[in-house]
Amino acid sequence: MSFARAPRRTVMTSAAAVVAGALLLTGCGDEDGGSDSAGGQASSTRHVTDATGRQVEVPAAPKKVVTLSEPTLDAALALGVEPVGATAGRGQKGVSTYLAGKAGKAEVVATVAEADMEKLAALQPDLILLDETTAVKKEVSKLESIAPTVVTAKLNEDWKKAFTATADALNQKAQAEKLLSGFDADVAATKGKLGDNAGAVVSVVRWQNKAPSAVGRGVGHVGATLTALGLDRPKDQQGVGTGHSEPVSLEKLSTIDGDWLFFGTLGEQADGEKAYAEAKKVPNFGRLKAEREGHVVVVQGSAWNSAGGPLAARIVLDDLTAALAS
Repeated sequence: MSFARAPRRTVMTSAAAVVAGALLLTGCGDEDGGSDSAGGQASSTRHVTDATGRQVEVPAAPKKVVTLSEPTLDAALALGVEPVGATAGRGQKGVSTYLAGKAGKAEVVATVAEADMEKLAALQPDLILLDETTAVKKEVSKLESIAPTVVTAKLNEDWKKAFTATADALNQKAQAEKLLSGFDADVAATKGKLGDNAGAVVSVVRWQNKAPSAVGRGVGHVGATLTALGLDRPKDQQGVGTGHSEPVSLEKLSTIDGDWLFFGTLGEQADGEKAYAEAKKVPNFGRLKAEREGHVVVVQGSAWNSAGGPLAARIVLDDLTAALAS
């Protein structure tokens, strides 16, 4: 996403003006709060240590949050915080489709590749959240001139740890722990109902440009959930991946095979159904064990195949439960 070609000095000046205006409105509070010019009590602030080791002073009760990565948007919405600004979903113009119903009012001010600093500053946020799944991580110094900026997680961070860090920045850590406890209980319940599918080999694939990519490796919301359920992965989907997704040659389709194949795109389930019809025309796809046994499950790819948080993890768990639990 590109923004209007105003001189850099102009953009930074407007950003500085936003910060100055915010300071005039709220004062330079500390953890005990402070008084505004009208004699009322200004919003208090608190300090958090972000994933880069920076000490960041943030509002104790932020009102205008901008989330510049898919996981931070997911996490904020799970906690009942609707951001005023957000990132577009991977490969999409708006927010990830699985989040659209909850984040419909958020203005898209970024993609995974860049942020529109001018649009972002115009929102006058009081807190900016992002992580290292977005290239915008390189622009923290610019973001700080607009509002307090917290980098919640390193790349390939455990999704639960990343969620907890985002919740901490929003001063909702206790609520996050409650949500995670409920999720873990549901994982345990599903694991106890797997029956013949206990220990099954599960492949996760995104179909794009008429070919598959393996996704969901490592400790993201897909890989960690599969591991927690005691499910296995094909050899080439084990360990931490080299990137968000890894293209697979059509000549090596056998490497994506498993007892079950969860299949999607970057969009809605309907998009996945169309892609699945396309995949079935590819030579050798019909030879896959999962296809022969009717174990290909078309999923809502925006939740499975993007970087996500608790809301995406819940969709993944629900899909796995519906397909595998007896």
